[in-house]
Amino acid sequence: HKRRVHFHEFMLEMHATMHNWRQKDGKLQDPLPKIAKKIAQDTWLLCFDEFQVDNIADAMILGRLFEAFFEEGVVVVATSNTHPDNLYTGGLQRDRFLPFIDILKTRIDIVKLEAQRDYRRDRLADMGVYYTLLGVEADAALDQVFAALTDDAVGEPDKVPVMGRVVRVPAAAKGVARFPFADLCEKPLGAPDYLAIAKAYHTIILANVPLLPPAKRNEAKRMVTLIDALYEAKVNIVVSAAAEPDELCTEGDTATAFERTASRLIEMQSEDYIRAARGD
Repeated sequence: HKRRVHFHEFMLEMHATMHNWRQKDGKLQDPLPKIAKKIAQDTWLLCFDEFQVDNIADAMILGRLFEAFFEEGVVVVATSNTHPDNLYTGGLQRDRFLPFIDILKTRIDIVKLEAQRDYRRDRLADMGVYYTLLGVEADAALDQVFAALTDDAVGEPDKVPVMGRVVRVPAAAKGVARFPFADLCEKPLGAPDYLAIAKAYHTIILANVPLLPPAKRNEAKRMVTLIDALYEAKVNIVVSAAAEPDELCTEGDTATAFERTASRLIEMQSEDYIRAARGD
């Protein structure tokens, strides 16, 4: 049999299977070789979508798991936005993960796929990236953008590791992440979080940006930091908002700093920016 599966889903299965195996046989210290053998009996080709490592539980078993797969003769194919050298960057106990990277580079051929034309950027330029809508209409517009950029993939919850903790992503697929404004700018996040998000995705969809009067100065400051991080990392952004960029924050002590943010949001709508943005 051949099997294609989202990597995140597969690892959840693996942890559940290991837990069940240990409950049945308490003496079995490491069930991974037996689990790999069982998988190999059913599947000769395993294809992983969106191969990425963002938590210590996965990081600590991947080396043993893949070694067992290779011993059993399973062929592994994976797509990823991340070169093996950059997997689990900044993760806890990453030094213990490095041998797995060596296994990958020794046993797997790494191929960089570069399309001559990036149709995703064409779609983005055609569809527009800034919607002055809120609520149901905005959600519908952003649903269409997400579907177009991910080839109709289903958005899965994701996590971005940041200095020993994680930022939760409500929905992500194929390098595109979607957040409500509240998740990124009403929570106590800062530059390290936004930089990690900018590194993890090539496109951010930001929904329901409200007007930012003086009472929302903290939210406005966070948005300034967020847009700076995305702009510097050449990330594309798609926004639904209550007003045009230069009308979002016009009063209070954050208004001056927000002028640059508004200017950048306007620039990020341009075809030049979209085509120059990261495409990994």
